Amino acid sequence: PGFWNLYFGGCGQELLTSLRSAFPVLDLPLQPIQRHVYEANLRNSYACLKKHSELSEKVRKGGGENAVARHTQRNKKLLVRDRLCLLLDDQDFLELSPFAGLGLPYGDIPSAGCLTGIGRINGLWCVFIANDATVKGGTAYPITVKKQLRAQQIAIQNRLPCVYLVDSGGAFLPLQSEIFPDKNQGGRTFYNEAIMSALKIPQVAVVCGSCTAGGAYVPTMAEEAVMVHRIGTIFLGGPPLVKAATGEEVSPEQLGGATLHAEVSGCVDHFASEEKEAYDYTRNIISTLNFELPEEDEEGEEPLHPSEELLGLAPQSYCYSLDVKMVVSRLVDGSRFQEFKARYGDTLVTGFAKVHGHLLGIVASNGELSYQAALKGSHFVQLCDQRDIPLLFLQNTVPTPTPTLTASQAELNSNRLKAHGSMMSAVACAAVPKVTVVIGGCHGAESYMMCGRSFDPNFLFLWPNARVSLMAPGPAGSVLPPDADVEDQKLNRRLKEESSAFFSSGRLWDDGVILPQDTRKVLKVSLDIIKQQQYQKSTKKLQTTLLRM
Repeated sequence: PGFWNLYFGGCGQELLTSLRSAFPVLDLPLQPIQRHVYEANLRNSYACLKKHSELSEKVRKGGGENAVARHTQRNKKLLVRDRLCLLLDDQDFLELSPFAGLGLPYGDIPSAGCLTGIGRINGLWCVFIANDATVKGGTAYPITVKKQLRAQQIAIQNRLPCVYLVDSGGAFLPLQSEIFPDKNQGGRTFYNEAIMSALKIPQVAVVCGSCTAGGAYVPTMAEEAVMVHRIGTIFLGGPPLVKAATGEEVSPEQLGGATLHAEVSGCVDHFASEEKEAYDYTRNIISTLNFELPEEDEEGEEPLHPSEELLGLAPQSYCYSLDVKMVVSRLVDGSRFQEFKARYGDTLVTGFAKVHGHLLGIVASNGELSYQAALKGSHFVQLCDQRDIPLLFLQNTVPTPTPTLTASQAELNSNRLKAHGSMMSAVACAAVPKVTVVIGGCHGAESYMMCGRSFDPNFLFLWPNARVSLMAPGPAGSVLPPDADVEDQKLNRRLKEESSAFFSSGRLWDDGVILPQDTRKVLKVSLDIIKQQQYQKSTKKLQTTLLRM
């Protein structure tokens, strides 16, 4: 008994370590024959990085100089990123979909009017949803609602505590039909809050601005709420509506300020005289959550080759793809990779590796997903599911479907379809966490087998060079009649615009565009976040939804 107490940590400390591994080293330096492809990719990557930098600067400006001045000087409020500085342990947080809201039919809504992401509070990874009231006065557009719902979905899937920094002007009424009525629109936010509470996923709200109409339910449905004096307000209808309905004149503070809700209604639990105090309260609330975190894991051994080389391995098109093992070797610890079924179905690379000490199963596109490759993928995904090993998908799928011109080709395609269906089922039914990085193309049905957005990965990121469309520009012309030159040009122009990584991210079809050289760091944070849920101590007891006063 004494031995087992020592081994399993009689004092409650985690002493267990993972099994040692001696995976083979994957040493794949760039060869002279690959130099022209590498340099072409590099030029394309630099162009993509330039656009990434321009859009990042645009997003950081929020609603512009006048809106920032009005927010800080007239309204005496902190900017959203300054609020996060006070709330989070450090600035090393994972921001989600920062380009959401750009290039939409109803105009640019920088960051969709809210910042969402995952950062540490007292060492604990938490989702944050923070309105940026410099953008359209905090008005919620359809993309705003979509971004908030995605953040809640991530919190549910990974059992992450959720902090709401509420400063919202309510819904944009001209687009109410795209915000209010449907299942995955505005009301789903409140449904999710109730479900998260029932699942024992903690939620805290900080009222640091206006909470009007439906927005008033965000703090009142959270388990604990903090409200800032003279800045925060909660009411269903504001003073203008009261005057229109009753003729009575009332100030926002009298109608729904912090004093009223802390002393009379009981809608909030903590009264903060200023914003900094509100974030101190919030950090203290998070410290009451019942988690026991282990000591920080040791950093994994760095890959043999620098991560900057990934810029030249990011394909500008499917024709410029180098062996995907070169990408793998620049992502994993020590460039060590234990390949699975190396000689079978080699257009799909599968195997085991570690990223910053996290054991992973890697599934990487290396050509057209053949019958054999799909069978191999099904086998490997089920193997990882059986062993509870998270999966990483590196996706670069074929830009156009294989034509069926002969009877033998039809038979081959039929077999491939059956194998593809098997792999889709294996990926969909695997209960382990999944992270997808689109390193090239995300096209057609093969993207589903490689855990595209509709297959619900925990996180999905794009490289700036990535293309997301049913068919890629260029090959798409093959589906048109031979003489349809004008239509061909129009279709390819449209596909070129709509398949861009930034077009995709603007519509929230992913969790963000990340730079290739940052991929290893992003994977580490994602895997740390996914792993944290096993350290919550209060998940076993059944609980109904939280009942507030």
